[in-house]
Amino acid sequence: MTREELRSLVRTVPDFPIAGIQFRDITTLIADSRGLASAVAHLADLASPDVAAVAGIEARGFIFGAALAMQLGTGFIPVRKAGKLPVETISEDYALEYGAATIEIDPTLVPQGGRVLLVDDLIATGGTALAAASLLRRAGGLVDTALFVIDLPELGGAAALRSAGVAADAVMEFAGH
Repeated sequence: MTREELRSLVRTVPDFPIAGIQFRDITTLIADSRGLASAVAHLADLASPDVAAVAGIEARGFIFGAALAMQLGTGFIPVRKAGKLPVETISEDYALEYGAATIEIDPTLVPQGGRVLLVDDLIATGGTALAAASLLRRAGGLVDTALFVIDLPELGGAAALRSAGVAADAVMEFAGH
């Protein structure tokens, strides 16, 4: 499928979660088998061939990240919300628009000095992705690239990642937020 065909599979929900927001609902894309396979193929085309592992951000980053890891022949590292992993973890706090959150990883899963590709479904302000990149780097991974299915460029997340030394790319963009 072309990128434009994939774009047509993303549902826009107006005024969610608050008035004025145009929520880009990717569940309609992942419910379409051809769309899901094509989105993963487009991500694979953007990926470097020397990736040692793929890290996906909870929750929809797990869908795309795990599928991409399988396609690239690498392992998958889940970047989880706090308190979800049953082993010793390292964590990273980050700011949200109205508060704060924490993500965690099992550091033993990160290949020391290996290139870790960060993946999520959507990049908006970049707070979660920046925290994930920092966390993976602290665990010993080389994080220099992040891939997304959707970029909302007006919110500046991809630019923030680039400023932190992480190249960011997406399969498609949507104007607004």
